[in-house]
This record gives sequence, C-alpha cells and structure tokens, in this order.
Amino acid sequence: MFPLPKPRAQATRRPRRWTVSLTLLALALGATSAAQATTYFIRTDGGSAAQCTGTSDAPYPGSGNNQACAWNSLHQALPASGAARINGGDTVYIAPGEYAIGLDAPGANGGRCYAVGAWDCYLPPVPSGPSVDKPTRILGQDPDNPAVLWGNERVREIINLNGSSNVEIGHLEITDKSDCVEFHSNAAAQCRRNSAPYGKWASSGISASNSRNVHLHDLDIHGLANRGIIAGGLTDWTLERVKIVANGWAGWDGDIGANSSNSGNIVMRDVEIGFNGCGEKLDGTPWACWAQNGGGYGDGLGTARTGGHWLIEDSYIHHNTSDGLDLLYMDGASNSSVTVRRTHAVGNAGNQLKTYGRATIENSVVVGNCAYFDGQGSMNDSDLCRALGNTISVGLVAGQNVDIRHNTITGEGDCLILSESGSSSTNLNIQNNALIGRTDWRQAPELTCGHYAYNSSAKVNYAGNLFWNVKSGQCPGGSVCNDPKLVNASMANFDATPQGGSPLVDKAPYLAAITRDFFGNPRPSGAAADIGAVELQEGGNPEPEPVCERSAPTLGLSGSSAPVSAGSTIAYTVTVSNRDSEACGTSTFNLARSVPAGWNGALSRNAVALAPGASTTARLDVTSPASATAGGYGIGIGIGSSAGNVHTRNASATYTVQAPAAVCTRNAPGVSLSGPTAAVPAGTTVRYTLTVANRDTAACASTAFDVAGSVPAGWNVALGQSRITLAAGASTSTTLDVTSSSQAPAGTHAVGAGIGSAVGNVHSASDTATYAVQAQQPPPAAGELEQVLSTDRSTYRRGQTVTMTSRVALGTNVLSGVPVTFEITSPWGARETFSARTNNAGVARASKSLSRWWWWTPTGTWTVKATATRNGETVTDEVQFSVQ
Repeated sequence: MFPLPKPRAQATRRPRRWTVSLTLLALALGATSAAQATTYFIRTDGGSAAQCTGTSDAPYPGSGNNQACAWNSLHQALPASGAARINGGDTVYIAPGEYAIGLDAPGANGGRCYAVGAWDCYLPPVPSGPSVDKPTRILGQDPDNPAVLWGNERVREIINLNGSSNVEIGHLEITDKSDCVEFHSNAAAQCRRNSAPYGKWASSGISASNSRNVHLHDLDIHGLANRGIIAGGLTDWTLERVKIVANGWAGWDGDIGANSSNSGNIVMRDVEIGFNGCGEKLDGTPWACWAQNGGGYGDGLGTARTGGHWLIEDSYIHHNTSDGLDLLYMDGASNSSVTVRRTHAVGNAGNQLKTYGRATIENSVVVGNCAYFDGQGSMNDSDLCRALGNTISVGLVAGQNVDIRHNTITGEGDCLILSESGSSSTNLNIQNNALIGRTDWRQAPELTCGHYAYNSSAKVNYAGNLFWNVKSGQCPGGSVCNDPKLVNASMANFDATPQGGSPLVDKAPYLAAITRDFFGNPRPSGAAADIGAVELQEGGNPEPEPVCERSAPTLGLSGSSAPVSAGSTIAYTVTVSNRDSEACGTSTFNLARSVPAGWNGALSRNAVALAPGASTTARLDVTSPASATAGGYGIGIGIGSSAGNVHTRNASATYTVQAPAAVCTRNAPGVSLSGPTAAVPAGTTVRYTLTVANRDTAACASTAFDVAGSVPAGWNVALGQSRITLAAGASTSTTLDVTSSSQAPAGTHAVGAGIGSAVGNVHSASDTATYAVQAQQPPPAAGELEQVLSTDRSTYRRGQTVTMTSRVALGTNVLSGVPVTFEITSPWGARETFSARTNNAGVARASKSLSRWWWWTPTGTWTVKATATRNGETVTDEVQFSVQ
C-alpha cells in the first residue's frame, strides 16, 4: 500500500464551477412542480412499497399499509423483478444515509434475487424521461451529504442505464464495502466468486448502452471490484464534478462489445479519474494495484472504436495503472474530435493522454512520471512506462489537424510527444508549449525525446515552444531552449508556474483563441503571453487572480410539524444562503415550491438576490383542502440560478393532516329475549336469557342500562341483573326467571324485558317471548288409574342431568310397586328407555345424563313419555324439555 499523493496546488486543478449547463435550472425547478411528474422520496427510516406510497418525505409510522411516507430503498422504486414503480420524467430524492443495492437490500429478494445467483439482483434500467428537458432524475437530497449506494453480494452494477435516455443522476456516492478486486492474480486481493455468500462487493458502479442525453453530476464512484463505469453506445452524455477513483480494473471502460461507438457530444468537466487498476481499502487507501501484464487492465478512461466530440476540461487524470486518457481508438471521422483543456494528467503508468484524429490539447499540465508505481502493489516492471511511456501520443489522420498549444509537458518515458501516421494534408501544430525532458526510465541514461514523428508524412508546425533537457538537444527553429526555471521541476512535486526571470515569460506568440491559462487567469498578463500552461501574472505574482468558485447554496425549509386539521394553513420559512466565493458577485436565486395536487402554496418571494456569504428568508404558506385525508404530505422548495446545476438545491418538510375528532353517536341498543317454548304446568319457573348490546359509536362513554321484566298479573319475575353497564360496541347476557300463577290458564302468555338509560329514548328497547302453560288433566274417576309425569327443569344444557318423575295413583290412593317405563326421544329421533317402580309414595324416578358432545346431545326440544302398567291396565303421560 502507498499514500495518495498530494500534488502542490499549482499543479492540481481546482474545480471551476462556473461552466454549468443552464438547462439544469429548468430541470431542477420543473421537478419541484407537481403538475407533470411525480416526486418520490427514499429514506433509511422509510418503509416498503406496500407500507408507503413513496411520495411523502416522512418516515414509516410503524404500522399499516399505503401510508404517506418514503420508501426505504431504491429497490422499492426499481424492483429487480417486476415493473418499475416510477415512470419516465419522475424524480427520486434519496436522503443522506447508506442504501444497499443487491441481495438482502430492502425490497430486493425474490424473483431473480437469490443467493446463488446474487449477481443478477441488479436494478432494472432507469426509465427514460419523455424528453431532454423532462428527464428522469435520481438525486441525493442533500448535496453536502450525499446518499451512499453500495453494492452487495457481487451485484453486477449499482446504477443501470442500459437503454436509458433523458436521465439525470447526481449527488450520490457509489461504492461497495469490500477492498477486493475481481479476478485479481493475488489471492489476498481476490473477491469471493465461487460460492455464496460472496461478500459486500459489487462489480461495477454504472453500466450503460444505447443511451442518450444523460447528465451525471456530483458523483463519487470509487472502490468497485471491477469497473467504475462501463458504458458504450452513448450519445450526448455530460459528466460534471464526477470522481472515478480506485476501481479494481478500470475507471471508465467504453468497450462493451458490439455497438460500443459513441456519437454526439461527450462532455467531461471537473472530473477526477485516478488510481483505477487499484483496489481501495475501506479507509480510502489504494492497494493491490495491477495492470495488463499482471492480468488486469488499468486505464483511467478507454474506449473501443468510437466517434463523437469529446471534451475533457478542468479535470484531473492521475495515477491509473495503465493509460490515463486513452482515446486512441477514435474513428478519425470528420465529425469526430477530442478536446482536452485545462487538465492535469500525472502519474499514469502508460501514456498520460492518447488521441486519434482531430484533436486539441491546450492549457494543460501533463506529467509523465510513468514509473510512479515502481515497487508498488502487484505491478510488473513491464507495466511501468507501458507503450514506451510517451507523455502524449497522437494518431494523425489525413486532412485533419491536431493542435497542441500552451501546455507544460514533462515525463520519463520515451518521448514527450509522439505523433504517428497522417499525410501531407495533416497539420500538427505544436505551439507555445514548454517541453521539459528528463532521463528515460527504461533506457537510462538516455533522455526523453521532445517530439518524434513515427511513420508520418504530416506537416509539423513548431512555434513559440521551449525545449529543454531532451534527447539529442532537439530545438526546432523559433524555440527557446533554456532552463524554464519553474517553481519546482521535480517529478514528485512538479509545479508548472514560472519563476520570475523564467525564459517562458512573455515569449509566446499571441493566439487569439487562448485567453485564459491553466488556472483560469488572464492570458496574456504582460507584454506577451507566456510559454506553457501557466501565465505568470503581471508584477511577477505567481498567485492566480481570484476565481469565482461556485458552491451549492444552503437551503432550508422549516415550519410546524404538529398535526393540523384539513384546510389549515401552515407558514413555512425558506432560508437561502449563497456560499459562492467572493469573486462571484451577487446571484439571483429563483424559488419554486412543490405541494400535493389540489393544495395551495404561496411564496412571499419568487426570487432572491444574494451576495456571496449572504442569507435571506422567504415565506411559503401552504393550505390543504378541507377534504384532505389524515396523514403526512411532502412539501418541497427548490432553488436555482443562471449558474446552473451547482446552484440547484431542494429541501422538504412534512405537512401532517390530523384525523378528525371522533364524534359520539348514540344508537338504539340491541335487545333479545329467548327461552324454552315447551308447555309447562302452571306454577313452573322458566328461565329466559336476555341479551343486551350497546350500539353506540366508539367515541361514546360506557352506558348503564336499567333492566325491567314484564309478566302477566299474579306472576313473578326475578332478574339476574337489574342494571347492566356496557362500553360502546360491547354486549352481555343476563337471566329472567318467570314463575306463572298456579291458576294460570292453559295456553301461551307473553313475557317481556325492557331496558333504558339516562341518555333518553334512544336507549329504550324491549323484546318479548312466550310462556306456555299445559292444560290441566281432569280429575280421574274413583278407582281410575292415573299417572302424572314431570321433569325437574324445563331447560337444560349439555353436561346436565334430566330427572324424570312419575306419580301413579288409583283415584286418591297412591300405588307402590307399579312398573313405569320412561322413553326419551331426541330432536333427531333417537330413543332411549329407562325402567323404575313406584315407591311407597307412588313415585317412580329415572335420570338421563346429557353428554357434552353435540352429536350425542343436540339442541332443541326433547320428549319424555312414561307408561305405567297395573293389573293389565296401562296409563301414559308425556312432557317436553329443551336443550340449549
């Protein structure tokens, strides 16, 4: 392992944030409008797609489904199996935090997500936006604290843009949680691939093909086991403020096989591509660096045969284990080109910059210390200064010009500039460059050559260059060939700034197309322009003039989070702070609010003008409709300015509609009176069941119901409870024992029960049942045999015993020793017989135990028949009872 180098500030590009597409403002503000697309939210405390709608920036409340809350994973928006839950043109904001992509991530398992084939548990392609000005957007919600998407269990890639067009991805960190490198030749660095579980690693960060109009910005793609980006077949892609660092095989690999060629404008601004071909320890330290002769790859950026207009500016391409920028496979067509501007390329183990066809390389510092990795990691000697270690290699094409101008170039490979091929119709213009040689690392003590044309008949035009310490003392006509007197010319701490008295100062011919230097300072700054990348400012001050450094503004949205009733207005405070450097001047920030459809949102100010470092506030009044249902709703605010995407920020708050207060509604209670229907002798006590139900709504307090019985005159009634207290929705039962008069006439008689409470008439209710009195037997004639049959109760339950009693008499004389047969018949027709003899009181008894099982003791009316026989004379009687 080895430390990340710390180049001097003069030799390292500082981000120049003023070159940002104005289109992005419209995209950002358009996304905050609820009119055309849906905005979704993802938070670590969100829920599943079943639990949450995803359209509110609020946590999952802990229970219930379809709640107004955020999702908990990008897999909820883009499930690995099944249709995407977002549509083209929608926006997904991901709150700060860490989110797994792959097997075992929330919402990922099932379908093609399974342990053995976990690499297939990748997200589906991001749905294409409907147009370039209405992209689908996946954005970290807080630019100052980007959300982390990390790949798990060998997932193929983290972001899938295959077939995706009109897409914006920004403010994210894309990585994994392992330091392994896929297929590495060193077993200690290899990723586990042979059996599950595979570990917390992902192969690639972003994959793309057949994709157009994509904007990647403010991304940190690092530590992947294979490629940071693998993408080809692209049209009109833009990368701004993107880091592609320490990915195990390559930074950007554009060779996807067939259909790899690109077209349109491929723009890279303020991009860092470094230490690719190395693994990354969890503390960010590169390790296990390897390259092609060790079985790896190592280009910072490389392509298959490709077209397109490539623009790389304000970028840092460094310490990749093979070539830094390899565009040697450009197709050389008349509608293709490469422009490298204000770029620092250093420490790459092959060539620093390689182009083919029409190209411009200007205002760049290119340091070819191609042996930087000597003795490091798993690098072979043959990988150091690979392809002769030329600092810049350009392939020439007939009829196409190449301009190399105002660069400072040094290196320890074979040549500082190698040109190849081309014809007499090709012009290679080498102008105003400082070319500083040193010992050729592979052929010491030989020096590096300044420029060498290999197998080429192209016309080379030298003008205004400095050649120093190069092979064979090369010094083309019109060149300065003295020590350039730089602030620091060592490879380890190279500083391209001229010292006072340097022969570089004021010696370059004027080029109208070049008005700024490597740092963005004015050129020329004296009597004439300086040779090389850095313009010494007038007066000898090597410090660059103040440069406007755009920074993301601070945006806050605050207001009451307490639940309010539907239709209420909440006043939110919008706070905006301009964090640009002082050189930027005042910026006007446009404000746009986002509220749910049908809601009202009114801003007190639609724009605010702020000087750097200044802050201000605005008011956002949000009113929900009176019909809004209870739950949390996302309220958003977005800002932007003509500076572009760097000034685009979004903030959100939650408006919570409280559930309406519960209302007590009193309702008529339920009353039911039930009991046996079999006729009984007059004077018998019959038990009835009274069931009472409180049907008030849940908001009502418990109610005490008074109970009263109603029976014919002269009868008696006994209540099990005279007052019943019930909560709303509850029910209970009590008993009503009714005893008829001994003189009650045969037939059915009405008995009843009623209830009431202090609430009033609404709580008055009653029900009735019938009491049947048996017809009395006429007294027998003197000497006539008679029998009276009875049971000890009129109603039984399973498990109780039925006692049957027969009284046998002859006239007024009771008879003893008379045989009596009792026959019981169930409601299902089953019969059972018992035998007994009368005692001295003329009474015979038998009993029947009722089983607890329903198939033996069915409910309903049972019949008992008794037969007494004396001296050949038979008398019968019959009664009934019920089983409940």
